Amino acid sequence: MPIAVIHALDHEGQGVSRTDEGKTLFIEGALPGETVEYELTREKPRFAKGFATRVIRRSGLRVEPRCTFFGHCGGCSMQHLDSNAQAAIKQRVLEDALWHQARVKPGVIYPAILGPAWAYRYRARLSVRWVERLGGVLVGFHERRSSYIADMTSCEVLPKRISALLPALRTLISHSSVAERLPQIELAIGDGVAILVFRILAPLSAEDEQRFRDFSDAHDIQIWLQPSGPDSAYRLYPEDAPALIYTAPEFDLRYDFRPNDFTQVNFHINRLLLRRAMQLLDPRPGERIADLFCGLGNFSLPIARRGAHVIGIEGSEALVERAAANAQANGLQGSSEFYAANLFEATEDSLDVLGPLDKMLIDPPREGAVAVVKALGAQSPRRIVYVSCNPATLARDTGVLVHEKGYALKGAGIANMFPQTSHVESIALFERD
Repeated sequence: MPIAVIHALDHEGQGVSRTDEGKTLFIEGALPGETVEYELTREKPRFAKGFATRVIRRSGLRVEPRCTFFGHCGGCSMQHLDSNAQAAIKQRVLEDALWHQARVKPGVIYPAILGPAWAYRYRARLSVRWVERLGGVLVGFHERRSSYIADMTSCEVLPKRISALLPALRTLISHSSVAERLPQIELAIGDGVAILVFRILAPLSAEDEQRFRDFSDAHDIQIWLQPSGPDSAYRLYPEDAPALIYTAPEFDLRYDFRPNDFTQVNFHINRLLLRRAMQLLDPRPGERIADLFCGLGNFSLPIARRGAHVIGIEGSEALVERAAANAQANGLQGSSEFYAANLFEATEDSLDVLGPLDKMLIDPPREGAVAVVKALGAQSPRRIVYVSCNPATLARDTGVLVHEKGYALKGAGIANMFPQTSHVESIALFERD
């Protein structure tokens, strides 16, 4: 077996080394400072990939993975690394992306936003697949490096009571008439409410519906069905169950949402991220602040609660309606307005329609907000807070803001939204004179 010395981790949590021929080598399961034996899985002219088969020299940061299925299940990639070290590695990934792609260093590195390392996933999409040799279904995340579903009966990053349901879910679906026509389950948890949305490609029989109702009663969980697109989801049982909500107690806010709406998976980190965003944005009475990619109002409502007038823009009509309803439910309809628009096609004219802005918050999906930052013109705000779920697109957009639009990157830091994974969530502050 070949041997490699690991000197870094990449943005996917893989150990980084070099082959004797000078190629960059990415090795799953290896940590910085370790010497490992590895097996190659892919080789290209400029790089190679593999996985560690034996650790010869062990890092002091290596820990025993908590999950029995780690290494087989692809849901987590960093359980073998100390949780605090995970945050430090993610901060380095963020800083490296900003420097190598944008040639920019933050003025200040913000302390990492940390929370529970386990049982934190209040949102998840579980895959389901009928397996003939088992005579039943598998329910869980995909295997690492595979499209197959991992044969898992628990999950350490799901809430404990949901993790404990995995074997029962396998039995429930395996005994239904749609066992081969049910490809996924969406999990959505709010304050005191847990929902499972079953994606079905064929109608349930009467016997199936009774089994699902019995499952709901036995496990105190709402059952929803989704026969086609996300908007088709409806509650099967119990019919009079409470709605999903999450709260932001620091701002005295309550958010209503549907199980298919986008919300953060980690409510503990989301509350701390709201606090950090409001500290950096510093909304004040009389200010006009745009919240772009506003979703159902996650950041919009704290901005309004601080006394500023917020203009929320979102591509989804349904989420715009939800944001407006949440504003009204929290008594903030007079200090907020929401519109649907495609921000991936933003222009200077389309941003100018919003009128003069004092500040802006941007919270885009992984694709980033390059059209928005390129469209900033004469009326651009003096301060921008950018919440990112992808260091690469944040770095790209930082290059535009700093080198083309005259902003300075005052600070940046990570929020460990997805512990045990390589996902990097971050927040950055930009200001101009």
